[in-house]
Amino acid sequence: MPRRSSPNHGQAPAGQAASTASAGASGLVIALLSSAVFGLSGSFAKALLETGWSSAAAVAVRMGGAGLVLLVPAVWILHGRWHQVRANWRTIVLFGLIGVAGCQFFYFNAVNRLSVGVALLLEFLAPVLMVLWIWAVRRRRPGLPTMLGTVAAVAGLVLVLDVTADARVDPIGVLWGLAAAVCLAVYFFITARQNDTLPPLVLATGGMFVGAATMAVLGAVGLVPMAWNTADVELAGWTTRWWVPLLGLVLFSTVLAYVTGIVAARALGSRVASFVSLTEVLFAVLWAWLLLAELPRPVQLAGGALIVIGVFLVRADRRGALPEEGAPEVYS
Repeated sequence: MPRRSSPNHGQAPAGQAASTASAGASGLVIALLSSAVFGLSGSFAKALLETGWSSAAAVAVRMGGAGLVLLVPAVWILHGRWHQVRANWRTIVLFGLIGVAGCQFFYFNAVNRLSVGVALLLEFLAPVLMVLWIWAVRRRRPGLPTMLGTVAAVAGLVLVLDVTADARVDPIGVLWGLAAAVCLAVYFFITARQNDTLPPLVLATGGMFVGAATMAVLGAVGLVPMAWNTADVELAGWTTRWWVPLLGLVLFSTVLAYVTGIVAARALGSRVASFVSLTEVLFAVLWAWLLLAELPRPVQLAGGALIVIGVFLVRADRRGALPEEGAPEVYS
C-alpha cells in the first residue's frame, strides 16, 4: 500500500523554521557585537602608535595577550580532550597563519604604500571575492539581492572610508591589499565551517598563539618593524597609562571580537557574516568620533546607511550559501 505524502514534505516543520529564524537573528546580533568591538581596535591602536609603537609590535602583543587570556577557559572547555586539538591542528594553524597574522601582515604592507582608506577598501573587498569564488568554483550564481547588496556595500564602504580625500595608488600596494582581502575571505570560510569537535574558544585561542608567534618571527627576521614604549597616551580626551588602551585592545577588540565573530560566522554562514563585518568600518568611524574626537562627515554616515542596506539584501538572499558552512537553511 503506498504511503500518503505529508503536506509538509520537503519543508521544515513550523517549529524548526521558527528555531532557525531565531538562531539567525541571534547570529546577526552577535555579528554586530563582533564588528562593534573589532571597530574599537583602531582607536586603541592609534593611541599607542602615536607614542611610537610599531603596528607589528601592537599586533604581536595584542594576539599574544589575547591567547594568554583565552588559555585558561580554553583548557577548561577541553576538559583534557587534547585529541580534539590534535585532530584539528591544521585548521588552527591555518586560521592563525592566514586568518589572523596574514590579514595583519598584508594590510600593514598595503598601508606602507597606500592611504589607509584605500588599503581598508581593498581588504574589505573580501565579501565580494567570496561571492565571486562561490559563483566561479561552486557554480552557484548569486541571486539578485546578493548582487545588489554587493554593489550597495562596496559603494557604502567607499563613502565611509572617503578614499578620494587622500588617495594614492601604487600597484604593489594594491597587490598587498588584495592579499589581505584573500586572507580575510579565508578567515570567514574557516570560522563559518561547522565543527563539533573544535569549540570557537579553542579555535580563537590557538589562532592567537599561532598569529602572535608568526608576527614575532617576522619581526625577528626584520620583515616588519618591532618598536614599543611605556609613555603615557591620549585617549578619549584624557592622558592615561599605556597599558589602558593595550588592555582594551586585548580584551575587547581581540578576545571578545574574535570569539563572537567565530560564533556569528557559524550561525550565519561565511557569506552573510562577511557582509555584516563591513559594519566594522562604520563602527570604527563612530568610535573614533567618541574616543578621538574625529567627527564623521555626512558622506560617511550616508555610506554607513548603504552598508546596512547591502547587509540586509545579502541576508535576504536564499541562494549562494555554501552547503558545508552549516548555515541555516533559511539563508541558503
